[in-house]
Amino acid sequence: MSSNKPKPKPGKYTPQASSSRSTYILGGLAILVIAALVIGGVLWTSSRSKPRNEGYGGVSNTAVQVSVADDGAVLLGLPDAKNTIDVFEDPLCPYCAQLENTNGQEVAQKVDEGTLAVRYHTLDFLNRLSASGDYSTRAAGALMCVAKSGDAVAFSAFHGALFTPANLPPENGKSDHSNADLAQIAKDAGADDATVACISDGTQVEAASAAAQKGSEALAASGARGTPTVVHDGTLIDALGDPDWVSQFN
Repeated sequence: MSSNKPKPKPGKYTPQASSSRSTYILGGLAILVIAALVIGGVLWTSSRSKPRNEGYGGVSNTAVQVSVADDGAVLLGLPDAKNTIDVFEDPLCPYCAQLENTNGQEVAQKVDEGTLAVRYHTLDFLNRLSASGDYSTRAAGALMCVAKSGDAVAFSAFHGALFTPANLPPENGKSDHSNADLAQIAKDAGADDATVACISDGTQVEAASAAAQKGSEALAASGARGTPTVVHDGTLIDALGDPDWVSQFN
């Protein structure tokens, strides 16, 4: 027997909110915490890479000496400096530029004061990433020209200038500096005419290549593999990981 009772019509489904007010509040707080962490991380990174002793510039003490050792390393410092560090770098290395831009002025003051002397080993393993194929060696030769002039102030200024964002060629870039360009940078840093001619003519490029080979051997002997590397009395310094490393020298 059938029933004449009408079947109920299906009602319209209305989704119910599954989140409460407290959930939205917690979600908003989580977003704020994440944002704070991100901003804090950016500020922390920025503070670590901020130039130390900004405004000091390069070496300015005219009593500071610069010379080229038998192995081709360049020694910069006062004769009676308390400490000597070895710095291994490549003129095309962006991390070397980071180190120089962060701590270079701080090191310069320590050199002026006689707290530090620096033995620079300029390597050229990044030639393969330069547009010319030999930029690192030519830049090393230019540094050697300035060092052989005996002008420590000009050497410090030229060394710092090579690693500035304006002058550092990019790895795998389309161009880098010619010898004439390097000579002009050196001239702007205070190099004399004879030194400028030395760079323009590539006079020290061959010697710089031999020095880079010896520097690579010294780097391997230190236990390190890449640049930049800073060594003091046979101990590796975490110069990139610890931006305050220069302050240990008093």
